[in-house]
Amino acid sequence: MNVVGASVSEANYAAHETRDIVLPNQNVHVSQIAVDIGGSLAKIVYFTSSTEECKGGRLHFKKFETDHIDDCIDFIAELMDDARHLTPRGIGQVLKATGGGAHLYHEKLAKRLPGVIVQKEDEIECLITGLSFFLTEIPYEAFTYNEHDVNPMRFQQKSSDIYPYMIVNIGSGVSILKVTGPGPDEFSRISGTSLGGGTLWGLLSLLTNAQSFDDMLEISKEGDNKNVDLMVGDIYGSDYTRHGLKSTRIASSFGKVFKKGIRQNKDAFNPGDISKSLLFMVSNNIGQIAYLNAQQHGLKRIYFGGCFIRGHAVTMNTLSYAIDFWSKGEMKALFLRHEGHLGATGAFLKHKPIRKARHSFSYSENFSPDTKANNPSRVIDGLEATNLELRPDNQK
Repeated sequence: MNVVGASVSEANYAAHETRDIVLPNQNVHVSQIAVDIGGSLAKIVYFTSSTEECKGGRLHFKKFETDHIDDCIDFIAELMDDARHLTPRGIGQVLKATGGGAHLYHEKLAKRLPGVIVQKEDEIECLITGLSFFLTEIPYEAFTYNEHDVNPMRFQQKSSDIYPYMIVNIGSGVSILKVTGPGPDEFSRISGTSLGGGTLWGLLSLLTNAQSFDDMLEISKEGDNKNVDLMVGDIYGSDYTRHGLKSTRIASSFGKVFKKGIRQNKDAFNPGDISKSLLFMVSNNIGQIAYLNAQQHGLKRIYFGGCFIRGHAVTMNTLSYAIDFWSKGEMKALFLRHEGHLGATGAFLKHKPIRKARHSFSYSENFSPDTKANNPSRVIDGLEATNLELRPDNQK
């Protein structure tokens, strides 16, 4: 893959869709497609060439619920059929597969894709390869988030100096990795937790009528967790100043639901309140575990990835607050615009070596996304609605 001049597409996209990566100098057909099949979602990465009038092409990102894996495989089969006539003679089509589903569904993939070479790749290696690509090659990819700032999203400079760092990958469960360099032996899984996106999804499926994870996130926007959570102020009547606990701090998630001698019914509580409480509970727990591991291993850079986040402002702000609170401001939570497709992207890139970019950009001079918004929860919508393609200096 030729990643010289790679950038994030700024065309208009629907909510929760992942933006294409523009590759203006990739003028050779790419024969591989990649899929990362997790416990809840399957993520696909594939390349299409531009029209004859335009050079280069795009990396596309798509996801399916793993429960509908047949739809996912059918989509891959259609992509392979469409691209078959473009593949040079003697070069076979390849599906790079990673995640647990690469093993679980290997036979199904091979049977549904006759003539396609299905290659399994290590999940953690792909995750790190994908993250490295986005951090070192894609401008306006990584950012911090703080809803109290005038500009809640603060983008990080694209850099090759990214080590050491910690990546907290939040899927159905959570894996925490320490990465000290680009080599195959320079990373390790240092921790994790079973309380992840699958936990939130499962509990909200029991307690609300939401039909999808995106529905659950939308419901939570209108909720007030103080109606179900027991707050510090409910116990002390004010801040607990001696230990730095504000009255608005959660003392016990769902602590107001229990009433002695009363059998509670979930219908007595607002679905939005329940959703907000559970989102805070899971996110706060992940944030605290992430901080403790970063402290133990002396790491300052903490990246959060996985489809759990989905660019959701409440989720990002909760994780950011947890890291900032526990570290006393010494650490920052870092997020990614392609958070859910790190593994699939890494698998895609493993097919052939990456041609390194020349780093001859001046995007900060030519384009600065407008992240000003009166309502911080809509800041990403405002950014993603910007209709502009980022281009390197020599492509003006």
